[in-house]
Amino acid sequence: MYFSTQYSSPVGDLTLCGREDSLVGLWLEGQKYFGASIPEPAVPNDSLPLFSQVKDWLDRYFAGERPEIAELSLSPIGTPFRLEVWKLLQNILYGQVITYGQLSWQVAEALGRPSMSAQAVGSAAGHNPISILIPCHRLVGADGSLTGYAGGVDKKRWLLAHEGVSLNQLRL
Repeated sequence: MYFSTQYSSPVGDLTLCGREDSLVGLWLEGQKYFGASIPEPAVPNDSLPLFSQVKDWLDRYFAGERPEIAELSLSPIGTPFRLEVWKLLQNILYGQVITYGQLSWQVAEALGRPSMSAQAVGSAAGHNPISILIPCHRLVGADGSLTGYAGGVDKKRWLLAHEGVSLNQLRL
């Protein structure tokens, strides 16, 4: 069974979705692929202890702290390829960005392949079901452009600025 709750944030309302002890989704309002990875409807439950932990993490994040992803139990639902991409996204530190191409090389290395399509990696990142926590917003185009964020480029820009990324180095 899946449960859901809402969280009001500076980038809009967020929907949290999880099982009893693990988060499977966190979507921005209107986000592309909203809820697509969940195989059944979620039951509203504002009192799940997991959601209290995630909301505390988000409170600290939006207050300017840099909480660790490892503090939370995350269980995104996806193909083995997407899971690998989402795992590697978690290695991008606060205040940093990397290109889709750079991530594609990391994915290729992790999967033992000579190369990997940046477009395939971008598609997997776009289907990330746990926004903000799995930081796909820290990916940029090869020319530094802010492209491809399922939650919207305006929200990507806000999150990066909030995390201390110098937007002067990026193409807006």
